[in-house]
Amino acid sequence: MGALLRVYAITAIVLALKMSAIAFVQGRARTNTGTFLNPEDAATFGGKAVAEESEIVQRAARAWRNDLENIPIFLILSWIYVSAGLALTPFIIYCSIFMAARIVHTICYINSIQPWRTAAFTVGALTMLALIIHLFIGVVIA
Repeated sequence: MGALLRVYAITAIVLALKMSAIAFVQGRARTNTGTFLNPEDAATFGGKAVAEESEIVQRAARAWRNDLENIPIFLILSWIYVSAGLALTPFIIYCSIFMAARIVHTICYINSIQPWRTAAFTVGALTMLALIIHLFIGVVIA
């Protein structure tokens, strides 16, 4: 289980860092535009309080919400995989593809790149589906 756990840890760390990068994008966008939703932030950073975030901040927030709909589920399913002690190679493939898909999805979401955003989302979703099927066969039916 050591190798599976290492792959899981790397996956969780990379995905957490990717999500943290979204917060960085939002903070940088706020300071670059000088606009802040919270008046105390505007006062602290010498900006202007606004009723609505800039487009880039909103896009990053939507990318974040999309991550929250996908990454926790993948990590839960992956933990079941690790706990079951299933094969290492397929797990490396699932995790690598899912991580890459989520990174590409975020980049495309923040930069308004279609159809690549949808393609990246689809690849990640299909990877998760393959993992679910693998778990069903390897844990539930076995």
